[in-house]
Amino acid sequence: MKRISATVISIFILLLGSHTLGGQNLSDLRISEIQAVNCNGLTDSYGERNGWIEIFNTSYGSVRFAGCFLTDDPSELRKYHTPSSDSRTVLGPRQSVVFHASGKESRGTFHTNFTIGNGSTVYLVSNDGKTIIDQLTVPQDLPADWSVVKVPCGVKMMDYKVTTTQDPTPGTYNGDVNAKSNSDIMKEKDPHGFVLTIISVMVVFLSLFILSRIFKYVGKASMRSGKKAPKPVKGKGMSPEAAAAVALALQQEYGGEAEAAIAMALHSYLSECAHDRESYILTIRPTSGSQWNDKTQTFRKTPRR
Repeated sequence: MKRISATVISIFILLLGSHTLGGQNLSDLRISEIQAVNCNGLTDSYGERNGWIEIFNTSYGSVRFAGCFLTDDPSELRKYHTPSSDSRTVLGPRQSVVFHASGKESRGTFHTNFTIGNGSTVYLVSNDGKTIIDQLTVPQDLPADWSVVKVPCGVKMMDYKVTTTQDPTPGTYNGDVNAKSNSDIMKEKDPHGFVLTIISVMVVFLSLFILSRIFKYVGKASMRSGKKAPKPVKGKGMSPEAAAAVALALQQEYGGEAEAAIAMALHSYLSECAHDRESYILTIRPTSGSQWNDKTQTFRKTPRR
């Protein structure tokens, strides 16, 4: 019981650890949008307009990005370091955060120590200062107040295509917020869940059928490959009842010492001279080489009891 409890606890800890690691996966972060020339758009807490960089969490778990780096220089990957002490450096599922590229790091966590312009490439670097998580380049001919943006596409909305837009959306989801998911589409086509139920039942029965076939063939293969049980050797050993019956029959038929009768009965039984024709009759059949009737063969000493 203790061993089972320890195993269950170990599995629980492993699952919890894997969940935590999945929630802290920095590779889920993306540079989702950049505006280099901001004339009439977003203002910071000081009322100024600067270029800005949007970071998006593509996962469905929270990601702490404290300690990561932002840079516009591939030869200096540790240019701007996100403070590890700021509690705001946690991105919730499918959420985004905006960094102001003001060049004034002293204004707070979300102000970088570099500025950006058309043609700039921004790199998001992991907290090891070496691994580039993502990068995005601002086109040289991008008009003022436009932004370069990564728009989600594909069935799972986890892949992105780079495009430009004249309607920047800093801090909000890039793409169609009203887009229907696969579950929404399925709900419209099968409102009562009949199709889903039938498919689920078919999948379960098909899985059970395949498993039964696998177990059947594996069992047959293991039986063929295993060693065959040795066949019983005729005349090797007998039950106490058979030995007693043989001894009583010989004593009744010939008289004499019980020990001699038992010994000869065993000898005859093992030599296949004794056999049962019926369940209640024991037959003794001497062989040609038997010396049972030879009067010259006598025992000089009684066997020990």
